[in-house]
Amino acid sequence: MSTPAIELRGLRKSFGTNEVLKGIDLAVAPKHVVCLIGASGSGKSTLLRCINRLEEPTGGHVLIDGIDITHPDCDLDLVRRDIGMVFQQFNLFPHLTALGNVTLAQRKVLRRSEAEAEQVARQVLDRVGLAEKADSYPSQLSGGQQQRVAIARALAMNPKMMLFDEATSALDPELVGDVLDVMRQLASEGMTMVVVTHEMGFARRVADHVVFMDQGVVCEQGPPEQVLGDPQTPRLQQFLEQVLEH
Repeated sequence: MSTPAIELRGLRKSFGTNEVLKGIDLAVAPKHVVCLIGASGSGKSTLLRCINRLEEPTGGHVLIDGIDITHPDCDLDLVRRDIGMVFQQFNLFPHLTALGNVTLAQRKVLRRSEAEAEQVARQVLDRVGLAEKADSYPSQLSGGQQQRVAIARALAMNPKMMLFDEATSALDPELVGDVLDVMRQLASEGMTMVVVTHEMGFARRVADHVVFMDQGVVCEQGPPEQVLGDPQTPRLQQFLEQVLEH
Protein backbone atom coordinates (compact mmCIF):
# COMPACT_ATOMS: atom_id res chain seq x y z
CA MET A 1 0.00 0.00 0.00
CA SER A 2 1.57 3.30 -1.06
CA THR A 3 1.71 6.24 1.35
CA PRO A 4 -1.37 8.45 0.95
CA ALA A 5 -0.69 11.84 -0.67
CA ILE A 6 -2.92 13.36 2.02
CA GLU A 7 -4.03 11.74 5.24
CA LEU A 8 -6.23 13.21 7.97
CA ARG A 9 -6.32 11.47 11.35
CA GLY A 10 -8.92 12.55 13.87
CA LEU A 11 -8.96 16.09 12.46
CA ARG A 12 -10.84 18.55 14.62
CA LYS A 13 -11.43 22.27 14.23
CA SER A 14 -13.38 24.58 16.49
CA PHE A 15 -14.12 28.27 16.19
CA GLY A 16 -14.80 29.25 19.78
CA THR A 17 -17.49 26.88 21.04
CA ASN A 18 -18.53 25.86 17.51
CA GLU A 19 -16.94 22.55 16.57
CA VAL A 20 -16.86 22.57 12.76
CA LEU A 21 -14.83 19.38 12.20
CA LYS A 22 -15.51 16.50 14.58
CA GLY A 23 -12.70 13.99 14.17
CA ILE A 24 -12.30 13.47 10.42
CA ASP A 25 -10.35 10.48 9.10
CA LEU A 26 -9.58 10.59 5.39
CA ALA A 27 -6.89 9.26 3.05
CA VAL A 28 -6.28 10.54 -0.48
CA ALA A 29 -4.25 8.20 -2.70
CA PRO A 30 -1.61 9.70 -5.02
CA LYS A 31 -3.03 10.75 -8.41
CA HIS A 32 -6.59 10.39 -7.15
CA VAL A 33 -9.37 12.98 -7.28
CA VAL A 34 -11.49 13.27 -4.14
CA CYS A 35 -14.64 15.40 -4.27
CA LEU A 36 -16.07 16.76 -1.02
CA ILE A 37 -19.81 17.37 -1.18
CA GLY A 38 -22.38 18.51 1.34
CA ALA A 39 -24.57 21.45 2.31
CA SER A 40 -23.06 24.85 3.10
CA GLY A 41 -21.72 24.88 6.63
CA SER A 42 -20.95 21.15 6.72
CA GLY A 43 -17.20 21.80 7.17
CA LYS A 44 -15.90 21.11 3.64
CA SER A 45 -14.00 24.35 3.11
CA THR A 46 -12.62 24.29 6.65
CA LEU A 47 -11.34 20.76 6.05
CA LEU A 48 -9.66 21.89 2.83
CA ARG A 49 -8.02 24.87 4.55
CA CYS A 50 -6.72 22.62 7.33
CA ILE A 51 -4.89 20.48 4.76
CA ASN A 52 -2.39 23.28 4.11
CA ARG A 53 -2.88 24.82 7.56
CA LEU A 54 -4.51 28.01 6.33
CA GLU A 55 -6.71 27.05 9.26
CA GLU A 56 -4.93 25.70 12.32
CA PRO A 57 -6.46 22.36 13.38
CA THR A 58 -7.69 22.20 16.97
CA GLY A 59 -6.80 18.52 17.18
CA GLY A 60 -5.70 15.52 15.16
CA HIS A 61 -3.06 15.23 12.46
CA VAL A 62 -2.57 16.20 8.80
CA LEU A 63 0.00 14.19 6.86
CA ILE A 64 1.28 15.18 3.42
CA ASP A 65 3.25 12.38 1.74
CA GLY A 66 3.66 10.83 5.19
CA ILE A 67 4.99 14.04 6.80
CA ASP A 68 2.97 15.26 9.78
CA ILE A 69 2.56 18.97 9.00
CA THR A 70 0.82 19.55 12.35
CA HIS A 71 4.10 18.68 14.11
CA PRO A 72 5.76 21.80 15.61
CA ASP A 73 9.09 21.03 13.91
CA CYS A 74 7.57 20.76 10.41
CA ASP A 75 8.86 23.22 7.81
CA LEU A 76 5.42 24.33 6.72
CA ASP A 77 6.61 26.66 3.94
CA LEU A 78 8.50 23.80 2.33
CA VAL A 79 5.47 21.48 2.40
CA ARG A 80 3.14 24.22 1.17
CA ARG A 81 5.17 24.52 -2.02
CA ASP A 82 3.84 21.10 -3.01
CA ILE A 83 0.20 22.14 -2.48
CA GLY A 84 -1.54 24.39 -5.00
CA MET A 85 -4.80 26.03 -3.92
CA VAL A 86 -7.57 27.63 -5.94
CA PHE A 87 -10.22 29.63 -4.09
CA GLN A 88 -13.80 30.59 -4.84
CA GLN A 89 -12.65 34.19 -5.32
CA PHE A 90 -9.85 34.54 -7.85
CA ASN A 91 -7.59 36.75 -5.67
CA LEU A 92 -5.68 38.12 -8.66
CA PHE A 93 -3.69 41.34 -8.36
CA PRO A 94 -5.70 43.88 -10.40
CA HIS A 95 -2.62 45.96 -11.31
CA LEU A 96 -0.78 42.97 -12.84
CA THR A 97 -1.43 41.27 -16.17
CA ALA A 98 -2.27 37.57 -16.33
CA LEU A 99 1.42 36.96 -17.00
CA GLY A 100 2.41 39.15 -14.04
CA ASN A 101 0.02 37.33 -11.72
CA VAL A 102 1.47 33.95 -12.74
CA THR A 103 5.15 34.98 -12.51
CA LEU A 104 5.04 36.81 -9.15
CA ALA A 105 5.09 33.88 -6.69
CA GLN A 106 7.54 31.96 -8.86
CA ARG A 107 10.06 34.80 -8.53
CA LYS A 108 9.35 35.57 -4.86
CA VAL A 109 8.97 32.04 -3.46
CA LEU A 110 10.87 29.78 -5.86
CA ARG A 111 13.47 32.47 -6.69
CA ARG A 112 13.15 31.80 -10.40
CA SER A 113 14.72 34.29 -12.77
CA GLU A 114 12.39 36.62 -14.64
CA ALA A 115 13.04 34.76 -17.89
CA GLU A 116 12.38 31.32 -16.40
CA ALA A 117 9.27 32.52 -14.54
CA GLU A 118 7.89 34.02 -17.74
CA GLN A 119 8.60 30.86 -19.72
CA VAL A 120 6.79 28.71 -17.14
CA ALA A 121 3.93 31.24 -16.94
CA ARG A 122 3.38 31.16 -20.70
CA GLN A 123 3.40 27.35 -20.63
CA VAL A 124 0.77 27.11 -17.89
CA LEU A 125 -1.39 29.86 -19.40
CA ASP A 126 -1.33 27.83 -22.61
CA ARG A 127 -2.28 24.73 -20.60
CA VAL A 128 -5.42 26.45 -19.29
CA GLY A 129 -6.28 27.81 -22.75
CA LEU A 130 -5.29 31.43 -22.16
CA ALA A 131 -2.00 31.83 -24.05
CA GLU A 132 -3.42 34.81 -25.94
CA LYS A 133 -4.53 36.58 -22.74
CA ALA A 134 -1.05 36.85 -21.17
CA ASP A 135 -1.00 40.66 -21.43
CA SER A 136 -4.60 41.20 -20.30
CA TYR A 137 -5.44 42.61 -16.89
CA PRO A 138 -8.01 40.88 -14.64
CA SER A 139 -10.60 43.60 -15.39
CA GLN A 140 -10.36 42.66 -19.08
CA LEU A 141 -11.07 38.98 -18.40
CA SER A 142 -14.31 37.12 -17.72
CA GLY A 143 -14.75 35.42 -14.35
CA GLY A 144 -14.01 32.06 -15.91
CA GLN A 145 -10.82 33.38 -17.50
CA GLN A 146 -9.74 34.94 -14.19
CA GLN A 147 -10.27 31.61 -12.43
CA ARG A 148 -8.19 29.83 -15.09
CA VAL A 149 -5.40 32.39 -14.51
CA ALA A 150 -5.65 31.53 -10.79
CA ILE A 151 -5.29 27.83 -11.66
CA ALA A 152 -2.31 28.65 -13.91
CA ARG A 153 -0.74 30.60 -11.05
CA ALA A 154 -1.01 27.54 -8.78
CA LEU A 155 0.32 25.19 -11.49
CA ALA A 156 3.33 27.42 -12.13
CA MET A 157 4.64 26.43 -8.70
CA ASN A 158 4.87 22.75 -9.78
CA PRO A 159 2.60 21.44 -7.01
CA LYS A 160 2.29 17.73 -6.33
CA MET A 161 -1.37 18.21 -5.41
CA MET A 162 -4.14 20.76 -5.91
CA LEU A 163 -6.93 21.89 -3.60
CA PHE A 164 -10.01 23.50 -5.16
CA ASP A 165 -12.42 25.33 -2.85
CA GLU A 166 -15.67 25.74 -4.79
CA ALA A 167 -13.67 27.02 -7.74
CA THR A 168 -16.74 27.47 -9.94
CA SER A 169 -19.38 28.74 -7.51
CA ALA A 170 -18.68 32.46 -8.14
CA LEU A 171 -18.96 32.04 -11.91
CA ASP A 172 -21.86 32.59 -14.29
CA PRO A 173 -23.24 29.19 -15.35
CA GLU A 174 -22.00 29.48 -18.94
CA LEU A 175 -18.42 30.05 -17.73
CA VAL A 176 -18.30 27.03 -15.40
CA GLY A 177 -17.58 24.51 -18.17
CA ASP A 178 -14.24 26.02 -19.19
CA VAL A 179 -12.91 25.84 -15.63
CA LEU A 180 -14.18 22.29 -15.11
CA ASP A 181 -12.53 21.30 -18.41
CA VAL A 182 -9.17 22.47 -17.07
CA MET A 183 -9.73 20.55 -13.82
CA ARG A 184 -10.74 17.46 -15.81
CA GLN A 185 -7.55 17.76 -17.86
CA LEU A 186 -5.43 17.99 -14.69
CA ALA A 187 -7.13 14.87 -13.34
CA SER A 188 -6.40 12.98 -16.56
CA GLU A 189 -2.73 13.97 -16.24
CA GLY A 190 -2.57 12.35 -12.80
CA MET A 191 -2.72 15.40 -10.52
CA THR A 192 -3.77 14.56 -6.95
CA MET A 193 -6.79 16.76 -6.27
CA VAL A 194 -9.20 17.47 -3.43
CA VAL A 195 -12.20 19.37 -4.75
CA VAL A 196 -14.98 21.01 -2.75
CA THR A 197 -17.79 21.23 -5.30
CA HIS A 198 -21.52 21.45 -5.93
CA GLU A 199 -21.02 20.20 -9.49
CA MET A 200 -22.38 16.66 -9.19
CA GLY A 201 -21.76 15.90 -12.87
CA PHE A 202 -18.08 16.67 -12.40
CA ALA A 203 -17.93 14.54 -9.25
CA ARG A 204 -19.64 11.66 -11.03
CA ARG A 205 -17.32 11.75 -14.06
CA VAL A 206 -13.97 12.76 -12.61
CA ALA A 207 -13.78 11.74 -8.94
CA ASP A 208 -12.18 8.48 -7.83
CA HIS A 209 -13.74 8.97 -4.41
CA VAL A 210 -16.65 11.11 -3.17
CA VAL A 211 -16.96 12.20 0.45
CA PHE A 212 -20.31 13.46 1.77
CA MET A 213 -19.98 15.67 4.84
CA ASP A 214 -22.74 16.78 7.15
CA GLN A 215 -22.36 18.87 10.31
CA GLY A 216 -18.63 18.28 10.60
CA VAL A 217 -18.52 14.54 10.10
CA VAL A 218 -18.07 12.23 7.11
CA CYS A 219 -21.47 10.56 6.65
CA GLU A 220 -20.75 8.54 3.53
CA GLN A 221 -17.78 8.01 1.25
CA GLY A 222 -16.84 5.74 -1.61
CA PRO A 223 -16.73 5.59 -5.41
CA PRO A 224 -19.01 8.15 -7.11
CA GLU A 225 -21.36 5.51 -8.52
CA GLN A 226 -21.96 4.25 -4.97
CA VAL A 227 -22.24 7.58 -3.13
CA LEU A 228 -24.13 9.48 -5.81
CA GLY A 229 -25.96 6.54 -7.38
CA ASP A 230 -26.97 4.57 -4.31
CA PRO A 231 -27.01 6.87 -1.24
CA GLN A 232 -27.43 4.95 2.00
CA THR A 233 -28.50 7.66 4.46
CA PRO A 234 -31.64 9.81 4.40
CA ARG A 235 -29.41 12.90 4.82
CA LEU A 236 -27.47 12.21 1.61
CA GLN A 237 -30.65 11.25 -0.28
CA GLN A 238 -32.19 14.57 0.76
CA PHE A 239 -29.05 16.53 -0.18
CA LEU A 240 -28.85 14.97 -3.64
CA GLU A 241 -32.54 15.63 -4.28
CA GLN A 242 -32.06 19.32 -3.40
CA VAL A 243 -28.95 19.66 -5.56
CA LEU A 244 -30.55 17.97 -8.56
CA GLU A 245 -33.62 20.23 -8.32
CA HIS A 246 -31.49 23.36 -8.87
